[in-house]
Amino acid sequence: MTDASNEVSLAGKAALITGSARGLGAEIAAILARAGAAVMIADILEDQGRQTAEAIRAAGGKAAFVRQDVTNETDWEATVAATIRELGGFDILVNNAGIEVCALLENTTLKDFQRILDINVTGVFLGLRAAAKAMKPGGAAGGGGSVINLSSVAGLRGYSGLSAYCGSKGAVKLLTKAAAVEFGQLGYGIRVNSIHPGLIPTDMGSAVLKGFVAAGLGKDEASVQQAFERGTPLGMKGTPADIAKAALFLASDQSPWVTGAELVVDGGSTAS
Repeated sequence: MTDASNEVSLAGKAALITGSARGLGAEIAAILARAGAAVMIADILEDQGRQTAEAIRAAGGKAAFVRQDVTNETDWEATVAATIRELGGFDILVNNAGIEVCALLENTTLKDFQRILDINVTGVFLGLRAAAKAMKPGGAAGGGGSVINLSSVAGLRGYSGLSAYCGSKGAVKLLTKAAAVEFGQLGYGIRVNSIHPGLIPTDMGSAVLKGFVAAGLGKDEASVQQAFERGTPLGMKGTPADIAKAALFLASDQSPWVTGAELVVDGGSTAS
């Protein structure tokens, strides 16, 4: 099968991917690098982040690592500055960092609810703000660009046990649309889109299965997984590469008239 990154060129572009030490973020960083982008791996997981950057370099790509807490304004300023300084620009931002806590609404603590909002929503808000300041005409990078926000199918419909997560990802969906309209009207040259993955086999995906069982919403992880697959018309598991290819399209010049869009990658689970 042909690698999509061989058909799309991001040569000369610099990308910042948050939460990219592992999981979907690492896969997105890898495919953008294979398409020619220089990538900044940003995460609080320092050892894994450096290893991910090194793996990309070993494969012939250009990558660097910076420690970043996406809820911290100062970290955003430093991360964007490091991206421009070390990679020579800032053309693509993937707001990927996020967390998920599975619990019945009545059992969800205020601390967990606020932590989910801080990382999943405030982190995206700060990323959008940083991108606007740097990418707009006259900004530190100044060439416009593409911002891709990772939402979820849980930002499109409700799920038992995921009330806080659904609320946060719904917020990401509308933050995306509001920013897309505003940046377009202001002539910033910045496109903003969201990706809505279904359940993907990553560390977070595995944690979701465990969380459903712990919340009494499934007998065991296998039965929960099967329930998700039965609700997917294509009847197969998604992979991190499926999400990364969607990000590649939105990051590239092949989507010049796409902004404010919801790209759903879920095997059809939200279509039925």
